[in-house]
Amino acid sequence: MKKAPDPIDRHVGSRVRMQRILMKMSQEKLGEALGITFQQVQKYEKGANRIGASRLQQISKTLKVPPSFFFEGAPAGGASAQSDGFAEESSSQYVVEFLSTAEGLHLNRAFARIRDPKVRKRVLDLVTTLAEQSEHAEE
Repeated sequence: MKKAPDPIDRHVGSRVRMQRILMKMSQEKLGEALGITFQQVQKYEKGANRIGASRLQQISKTLKVPPSFFFEGAPAGGASAQSDGFAEESSSQYVVEFLSTAEGLHLNRAFARIRDPKVRKRVLDLVTTLAEQSEHAEE
């Protein structure tokens, strides 16, 4: 029976992936810099394998961020912790997971390049309308 990855391990892995993609670095290149295979990088990014302290330090230097970066927005206390802010935590985790995808990063980068506030508002309105239509179609 396979054990599900700990939410902290998944969060740290998703932050590694997000920063790696932001730096336009492949899993293979990160693996080479760390002296590991790209498959091991994949396992770290999915949270399937835990990242040890020394390896996290190595990753933080390679990706040019402090080790604390990987824990920003992490769920409090791991798998067994529950709090009154649980819904807020899961929605912020959703944002982190979305920004960890190639689509999320591309959308974010492209949107940030739009300087005209009116155009930004129209893009936001378009995306909101499309999302609402998609929700109604699923119902």
